[in-house]
Amino acid sequence: MNQTEDFCSLLLENEMNSPICVAFHLTLTLCCFVGEKWNTEGLMPLFFLTSWLELSQFKENRNDDIWLVDFYAPWCGHCKKLEPIWNEVGLEMKSIGSPVKVGKMDATSYSSIASEFGVRGYPTIKLLKGDLAYNYRGPRTKDDIIEFAHRVSGALIRPLPSQQMFEHMQKRHRVFFVYIGGESPLKEKYIDAASELIVYTYFFSASEEVVPEYVTLKEMPAVLVFKDETYFVYDEYEDGDLSSWINRERFQNYLAMDGFLLYELGDTGKLVAIAVIDEKNTSVEHTRLKSIIQEVARDYRDLFHRDFQFGHMDGNDYINTLLMDELTVPTVVVLNTSNQQYFLLDRQIKNVEDMVQFINNILDGIVEAQGGDSIWQRLKRIVFDAKSTVVSIFKSSPLMGCFLFGLPLGVISIMCYGIYTADTDGGYIEERYEVSKSENENQEHKEESKEQQEPSSGGSVVPTVQEPKDVLEKKKD
Repeated sequence: MNQTEDFCSLLLENEMNSPICVAFHLTLTLCCFVGEKWNTEGLMPLFFLTSWLELSQFKENRNDDIWLVDFYAPWCGHCKKLEPIWNEVGLEMKSIGSPVKVGKMDATSYSSIASEFGVRGYPTIKLLKGDLAYNYRGPRTKDDIIEFAHRVSGALIRPLPSQQMFEHMQKRHRVFFVYIGGESPLKEKYIDAASELIVYTYFFSASEEVVPEYVTLKEMPAVLVFKDETYFVYDEYEDGDLSSWINRERFQNYLAMDGFLLYELGDTGKLVAIAVIDEKNTSVEHTRLKSIIQEVARDYRDLFHRDFQFGHMDGNDYINTLLMDELTVPTVVVLNTSNQQYFLLDRQIKNVEDMVQFINNILDGIVEAQGGDSIWQRLKRIVFDAKSTVVSIFKSSPLMGCFLFGLPLGVISIMCYGIYTADTDGGYIEERYEVSKSENENQEHKEESKEQQEPSSGGSVVPTVQEPKDVLEKKKD
């Protein structure tokens, strides 16, 4: 029996209850709700949400399942780049037996449904769980997307029943939060924070007996973050709101920076100290600055972790765009991503002590902040972005640049010339009209004087009216 006959028999035996049968039936009718995609290896577990009727049923009944959906647009370049990765995500989730269904929806064809889920750009990845829709904002890689699906689809707060399980979580996760203690107002705040920030990190609960021996707690209950081979305890008086503290501490202390990560760090309110280097350059100066930042992040984390995030960035292209300036590589810059201010070195960084002094000078207000989000800086940003766009267009395609900017300028020039010449002709005609009117009045005065001088005769004399000069000229022409 071939593959099609197998599908038909399944369709009859299971009365449309099997997802495979549903896919086969709806593919034949070209009105598919869940159609499974084929490749050379067989059937891929990727669901395509297409029929309006079935989409409505999906929206009504989706509370029974957990969906990981890619909202895309057919013309979107980023969506096309994501497509092979998304297919791999579907295969992986299927192979490990995950309860999460992986699907995709053309948001341009079904914009009303996409709007209900808050889709504002493409691609948008959401995990739909019950009445909740969680946005994915991480890197668009297979492993990161799958980890997001596992984290959000599971329990909001996961219990750690033993020390072995606790140690296993430490090895598996770089950053995670733990609530220790029984029922309390702090636990309610912890649950509220977890429901908001589960898209970023893991949340656990444990008893005091399960916590490793090296952890010292001054009071119970408590919330801890484990990262960078150490831990930090939440202090309501020093750290403020629990949700804000978790949002600040959900990153490792030292990171390899990129544009996306800097954008995410903007919500933490921390200053970001970055060694801007060329990773391909193995000279002493490049490696030395990176090592200094790493040592400060490691050795002074208790002192600076509340206010600073540390890392390095390969190349200065993004930093130059952010600062609207040209930085010499290698160098160190400190960014305040919440208000677009930045601090440049006020000294030569030779060792860790110089870097620590530079950071302390920033905290004490000695180093002057540059940039910001003032009106002047916003206008400067508009001009800089426009200039960068024009330069990039001409660099990538000079002919296209000439066409895009030359054609509008040519049209505007022709319009201005037409307006100018139209005004000139109108003035000339008006001037000729005034002259002709004056000549007619003079001629009438002369004729009246002549009639008064000539004696009256029996017959009436009909005066000859001379035509205006401009009319005579037109007749001659």
